[in-house]
Amino acid sequence: MSDVLKALDAVLESRKNAAADKSYVASLHHKGLNKILEKVGEECTETLLAAKDAEHSKDLSDVIYETADLWFHSLVMLSHLGGSSQAVLDELARRFDLSGLEEKANRDKN
Repeated sequence: MSDVLKALDAVLESRKNAAADKSYVASLHHKGLNKILEKVGEECTETLLAAKDAEHSKDLSDVIYETADLWFHSLVMLSHLGGSSQAVLDELARRFDLSGLEEKANRDKN
């Protein structure tokens, strides 16, 4: 799975300096962080709505599709800010053996 994320990171990085009229990701980078954040928010809302629909229909296909869009646009945001999927994977790994309640309590102390 991380091979897919590594490849996506490389593509996102290469699109930072690509022509805006040749690449959707390049056009987002050229429009700036606010446009990227707008897309993340839009995809988040679409994911939430798909999840609500799936609760009743029991069909997860739209939730998976919208979650992929949300993850993708979140990775574009991270790339724009100089981050990567690896940083997110590292953070998830750090939390792996930590209870959610313990992690939250540690966060609240800071």
